[in-house]
Amino acid sequence: MATPPFVHLHCHSHYSLLDGAGTIDRLLDRTRDLCMNALALTDHGNLYGALEFYQKARDRGIKPIIGYEAYIAPGSRFQREAASMKEASYHLTLLAMNRQGFQNLLKLASAAFLEGFYYRPRIDKELLAQYHEGLICLSGCPSGELARTLLAREEPDVKKGCEVADWFRSLFGDRYFIEIQDNGTEIQRQAMKGAVEVARKMNIPLVATSDVHYVLPEDADAQDVLLCINTGKFRHDTNRMRMDGREYYLRSPEQMYSVFSGLEDAVRRTQEIAALIDLELDLGQRHFPIFTPPEGKTAEEYLRELCLEGLKERYRDDPRRFRDGQLAPEVLERLEKELFVINKLGFANYFLIVWDFVRFARSRGIQATARGSGVGSLVSYALKLSHVCPIEYGLLFERFLDLNRREAPDIDIDFCQERREEVIQYVKEKYGHENVAQICTFGTMAARAAIRDVGRVLGHPVAFVNEITALVPEGPKVTLQAALEKSEDLRKKYETDLRVREIIDYAKQIEGLARNVGTHAAGVVIADKPLVEYVPLQHVQGKEEIITQWAMADVERAGLLKMDFLGLRNLTLLSKVIKLIEETTGERVDPYAFPLDDRATYDLLARGETKGVFQLESGGIRELLQRMKPDNIRDIIAVNALYRPGPLEGGMVDDYIEVKHGRKKPEYKHPVMKEILEETHGVMVYQEQVMQILNRLGGIELADAYTCIKAISKKKLDKIAKYREQFIEGACAKGLSREDAEELFNLVEKFAGYGFNKSHSTAYARIAYITAYLKAHYPLQFMAALLSSDISTRNFTRKDSLVEHLEDCHRMGLVVLPPDINRSEVEFTVMDGKIVFGLAAIKGCGGSAAERIVEERRRNGPYKSLFEFCERLDEAAVNRSAIESLIKAGAFDSLGAKRSQLWAVLDQAIQAGASAAEDRRIGQLSLFGDNSESVSSVEARLPDIPEWEDHEKLAREKEVLGFYFSSHPLREYEQMLRRYCTHTIDELGELSQGTEVVVGGVVSAIVTKHTRTVRTDGPTKFAMFDLEDMSGIVRCILWPEPYARLGHLLKDDAVLVALATVDKRGGGDEATLIVQELVPVDELRRRFTRGLEIRISERQHGPNILPDLYRIVRGYPGPCSLQLMIQLADGRRVIMACDGLGVRLDEELEKQVENLLGKDSLGYLAARPNLRGNGGNGNGNGNGRNGAYRR
Repeated sequence: MATPPFVHLHCHSHYSLLDGAGTIDRLLDRTRDLCMNALALTDHGNLYGALEFYQKARDRGIKPIIGYEAYIAPGSRFQREAASMKEASYHLTLLAMNRQGFQNLLKLASAAFLEGFYYRPRIDKELLAQYHEGLICLSGCPSGELARTLLAREEPDVKKGCEVADWFRSLFGDRYFIEIQDNGTEIQRQAMKGAVEVARKMNIPLVATSDVHYVLPEDADAQDVLLCINTGKFRHDTNRMRMDGREYYLRSPEQMYSVFSGLEDAVRRTQEIAALIDLELDLGQRHFPIFTPPEGKTAEEYLRELCLEGLKERYRDDPRRFRDGQLAPEVLERLEKELFVINKLGFANYFLIVWDFVRFARSRGIQATARGSGVGSLVSYALKLSHVCPIEYGLLFERFLDLNRREAPDIDIDFCQERREEVIQYVKEKYGHENVAQICTFGTMAARAAIRDVGRVLGHPVAFVNEITALVPEGPKVTLQAALEKSEDLRKKYETDLRVREIIDYAKQIEGLARNVGTHAAGVVIADKPLVEYVPLQHVQGKEEIITQWAMADVERAGLLKMDFLGLRNLTLLSKVIKLIEETTGERVDPYAFPLDDRATYDLLARGETKGVFQLESGGIRELLQRMKPDNIRDIIAVNALYRPGPLEGGMVDDYIEVKHGRKKPEYKHPVMKEILEETHGVMVYQEQVMQILNRLGGIELADAYTCIKAISKKKLDKIAKYREQFIEGACAKGLSREDAEELFNLVEKFAGYGFNKSHSTAYARIAYITAYLKAHYPLQFMAALLSSDISTRNFTRKDSLVEHLEDCHRMGLVVLPPDINRSEVEFTVMDGKIVFGLAAIKGCGGSAAERIVEERRRNGPYKSLFEFCERLDEAAVNRSAIESLIKAGAFDSLGAKRSQLWAVLDQAIQAGASAAEDRRIGQLSLFGDNSESVSSVEARLPDIPEWEDHEKLAREKEVLGFYFSSHPLREYEQMLRRYCTHTIDELGELSQGTEVVVGGVVSAIVTKHTRTVRTDGPTKFAMFDLEDMSGIVRCILWPEPYARLGHLLKDDAVLVALATVDKRGGGDEATLIVQELVPVDELRRRFTRGLEIRISERQHGPNILPDLYRIVRGYPGPCSLQLMIQLADGRRVIMACDGLGVRLDEELEKQVENLLGKDSLGYLAARPNLRGNGGNGNGNGNGRNGAYRR
């Protein structure tokens, strides 16, 4: 039986953010299942999904109708006076009938965001009148102007409804239809009653739609959950936005005819409207901007000229490639080959565009470099887009571009993060502001986020939801279905706890749906005309920048030039180091001229001292460097490629290291294999190596070789089989036996999936080497720049990278001076061979406050007092919070006042500052216009009070600096901890997995959680915390059983000793401690003292003192051992054990001994705590060295 004619013309996908609950794939698949031949997409106020929908619908043989449910301002789109969202706009359904209609939709959807946004993106009737051509207009849902007019009275106001309809019909003519809906709600039926009457009176055709918001009836609850996420409401709230009824699914044609019984023509008319649609988008055509070469030259000619000039400059000091004023044949041959492909594909203009904005960056001193496969192009090297010679490093152009690939090449450029915007601004000015925009990206509901959102909406406690979330395995793109399969604990809870089942079932339904729209980190689009001709645009809410409404893939599909302008932090670091070197030494260094055989640099790398070195900072990669001991740039290139799960787990890293150090011989099946793999010690590390093997041994063209690699990585068996046979035939022709050829292809198949892009690895290895060189040769400037680059990522709740790098300074013997309002700049600087702390790194003293302080000091000289500081600086620029932070940080210490005094008079100082600002405003002289009077009066105001206690002073320092600067709260316990602890924290990185240690420190950054496996027979709560001694900080874990005993001891700033084991399963030298026991520092003597030591001086006390001492100690028998340390008159010391004379610890004993022998005559013999015993209490059960210390 034939399907009755019907097409859904009003349909929302998940791009109606947090309202529509159907993906485009599901909507189209359901449309096909129901045997409908067309579908419209009409998302709320945007065209986010338009191109994806168009392409996917055509792929399925379904006619795509691109539409848009517009929000129409009741008056002008520029008026923003409505009191509510509902009053701010009506709804209207618009469909693109043809190419002109599509172009007009782009303009309307863009103007709605850029001009009319108020609550929602709105257009108005003025815009409709301007851009109505090619559009089909349906009157809309019950929120449309016609429906609201009809519903304004108890009975439909047909007369006014006719007036509304008449305006639209006069504009759209026979392209205007009156829309009726019936999803089972009374308001729709009331609206339909009046709409039918208006249609009859005015002879306007009716059309029936279904306001689709989800795909299947069972999706109704999930869509309701989405609405709650959208509005921030609980699902059980009675007073919240919700859809009336559960009928907003993609109905079948039969269901539509049943619902609209008696109005079958309105249902049938949907198919007639679909037949009117004639929209063909030319997605293959490029709309690239045009770079205009110098007069009289074509793009191809100018590109060739630039390349020849660039190569001569690049190779002028390389006699292998440039001699007697001529480029070597291999260079010219490679250049001609690349230019032929580039010109044949029509990309000369593209390369000139990229060259131009990179040239601009260089001319402004903005660091820039290419990354990715574009680095394999000699043309890129010639144009100074990249900084590594592809001939020198065996990089393949075919990995980047070949004649078989029609898509635009992809040269991604990294810029200094702080100055990236300057380059984008240049591009806008060069090609027109309307022709350039950044690209949007959609945030989607990932597995964990979906659980959290659903759990909150259902009203479950945060702790309960977090327990479930914690059971989802870590990793990118982990789906909830995969999590249920991988995690037994999650699966058990899902099967046994109905609350968990409900949360996960809803979460699975909304997982992967679009949640929000933002700006892509790097993507910029450039066109030959205003972008609105090709792509819809918008603002990100709260920002001025214009972005596309389409994501990266759709922008490229539309034929637009997409560029990656990524802001790279390490290029900012590089810029800062170069600037500091010039400021402090007068030397202007060229980082790309550094020698690549520098011994000091490789020694630094081999020691793993690479914190702050690009790409080589993690603990695991530092451990790899220590094992590998790189001694040339190719080792660094390999490190970037090898430090990934595949090579690490596949034994490739071990093979590389063993062969490099001569402990293993490489195996080569053929001399060609040796030529290709010798640089990586017989290991297939790079995709380029695999391509060369396929090419040189198997006779497969390099372009096809890359296709083969992609087929292997995507497991396309038919393509792999084709290339396998081709390779075997070619290898046999080169002299290999069929068996060896098959074995070799199997090897290729195994390692091709692991292979890394050598071009990308080489580009980043060069930056890594440069930063390592700078750290080795300009440590002061490098560390100051590194600390400055850490400022924007400060985290004062736990140890951050800035604190780690300050510890690195300490290890390197570099002095960092404390913050000082009269010495510090905004960022870290170098002065007299020392690093000066930057003001912007202080909590609460952000960039603008720090800038204002420094700017005022430069203009009017050093600050003389807190009062003068407040008078000179406007409170709006440097507020109370910033001044408090400066006092806590010690930044006013150089003025001579105590921090407690400054804190006490801060209110007066701020008031004086406010008065001075008011005087300046009205033109009066400041009360302290004369400096001498100012200083004396200020001195008189400072109260005579003591400085803060050391512990308070240090706690406040740490609060605003993230670490203790002037001293350390452990200073008073330093000697005691040295006696009882086995290690300091900075030594933990050298220890192996499972080593038992005793370390002491100050507790901070406490976080409590519950274990993923929720137990019914024991505790589940555990804690993570930082333990900091004077050498560093380590993260600690106290699991549930010990936490149940010891959790009460965990308080911020508590000084504790931890008995723990080293956990290094995270890789590298980054250690975590698994804590079994915690001991307050004040209990160490009582719990872990094995005996007493009494000091006697022959010269001071003489031998006659011994009987008196014996009478004292005999009165306090106990389990602790006793020893005498006798200082002889000739300077020698004798230790004597008093076997058989045990004593007990007793304050009265200590007093009597000190009364007899004097102060400092008594010490304790420490028994270091032991993980396997109680350790102490006189039993001497310690691990490590025992010793005595003076009280």
